[in-house]
Amino acid sequence: MRLRLLRGRYNVRLAETPEDVRAAQRLRHEIFIAQRATGRDDADPEAGLDADAFDTACDHVLIEERKTGKLVCCYRLLPLPSGAEIGKSYSAQFYELSNLSEIEGPIVEMGRFCIHPDHRNADVLRVAWVAMTKYVSERNFELLFGCSSFEGNDAQIYADAFALLREKHLAPKRWLPRPKAPNIFKFAKLLRLRKSNPANAMRTMPPLLRGYLSLGGWVSDHAVIDRDLNTLHVFTGVEVKRVPSRIANRLRQA
Repeated sequence: MRLRLLRGRYNVRLAETPEDVRAAQRLRHEIFIAQRATGRDDADPEAGLDADAFDTACDHVLIEERKTGKLVCCYRLLPLPSGAEIGKSYSAQFYELSNLSEIEGPIVEMGRFCIHPDHRNADVLRVAWVAMTKYVSERNFELLFGCSSFEGNDAQIYADAFALLREKHLAPKRWLPRPKAPNIFKFAKLLRLRKSNPANAMRTMPPLLRGYLSLGGWVSDHAVIDRDLNTLHVFTGVEVKRVPSRIANRLRQA
C-alpha cells in the first residue's frame, strides 16, 4: 500500500527502504531510550537504534519536514487479518487479549509513536492522525489498538487521569483485556472511590491517548508498569465503526 500526503510544512509517507526504517528506529531511540536514560540495552546490535522483531512485519509511517527532509514524527502499524491473530501483536506481550479474538474483520496495531522534541505541536499530531485515518479507512480495519504510555513509573502523578479513565473510558466487558504482565497498577479497583478532576486529568493525559479517546476509544482497567521504557501504559482500542461521525468526516475531509 502507498501512503503519501502533503500537509502544510509536512510530508507523510510509508518507509520504503531499510534506511527509512533505520531513520525511524534512530528517532525512537532518541525519544524512548536516550532521553529517558532507562539503561535499557538496544534490541539491535547497532548503537543508537530502537529495534525489535515486530519492525519487519510493520508499515512505518514517516512524517518529514518538507523544507529540510528531517524526520519529525514516526509510528508503526501492524496489520492483522482478524482478531484471531491478535496474539501476534506487540500489545499481547503485556495483556491477555483473548476476548478480542472474536473480531472477524481485519485489525491494526499502532505502536512506537514518537515526535521529535523540537516539533511537538498540534500540527504534527493532526497530520499523524490524518495519515492514520487514511490508512485505516482504505483497508477497512475494524479495530485500531495499541499501548498508550504515560511517562515515568509513578502512577500517583496521573491519579486524576486514571480516575477519569475509570469513570468514562473503560473497555466494554466483552472486550476487556485481562492482566498478563507481572507489574501492573489496577487503577479501576484502587481508584474506585476517587472522583477525578477533569481539568487536571486532561492536562496530564498523554496527547496520543487523548486522540484515541476523542475517537470514542476505550482502555484496559489496569496499567502496565514498563520499567524498560520507564513508562506506564494502558491498552487502548478504537472500534472504527463506532467513531463519532462528525469526527470521522472531519478526518476524512482533511
